[in-house]
Amino acid sequence: MDLFFFQLLALAGLAAGLFGFYRRYAETMRRALPADKSPLKGSPQRGVAYALTMGMLPWAKESTRIHLAAYLRGIGFHIGIFSTLGTMVVLPFWAEMPEDIATLMALVLGLGAIFGAAGGIMRLADQNLRALSTPDDHFAVWLVTVWMAVGAAATLNAALLASFYVLSAVTLVYAPMGKIRHCLYFFFSRVFFGRFFGRRAVLPHPESVR
Repeated sequence: MDLFFFQLLALAGLAAGLFGFYRRYAETMRRALPADKSPLKGSPQRGVAYALTMGMLPWAKESTRIHLAAYLRGIGFHIGIFSTLGTMVVLPFWAEMPEDIATLMALVLGLGAIFGAAGGIMRLADQNLRALSTPDDHFAVWLVTVWMAVGAAATLNAALLASFYVLSAVTLVYAPMGKIRHCLYFFFSRVFFGRFFGRRAVLPHPESVR
């Protein structure tokens, strides 16, 4: 089958995924927030700005300070995901790319897949993570991990391009329906967190606390 068909399939998956995220966004925006009647002591805007910037650094959160290796693994995993999305877009023009760039992208995607597999194994091996994980959690991690691994291989072997496009379509269609949709809700949660504690002058942390 012509490779163009699989490229169209991936494009259709991207369109379906974006539409699904739009529906999630619109549904969330329609939900009314309860009125915050606490006295205004600080700036909600400063709280949101902090929550989306300095508040995301590893030393700003106890969970990441204590589990720095897991934090770095997650960062590497997500870098691999975004790099795989970029690779999917430029693969039709891959023949014009320098060989060094192809090798570098294969390395980034391959490392992302390794980090993803490590996270999946941790969910199975660690008693606490296993108890907290749902079937959707496991499926999402392994789907994205396999997607990155096949993407890494496809950058070096054109015979795997069709498989990569099929996996891209499946991943993108699934994204707004399953665990991957947290990439949208992450921003809602950080804004709510920043506004809530910014209003109470807890964020940014007062000088006396720092």
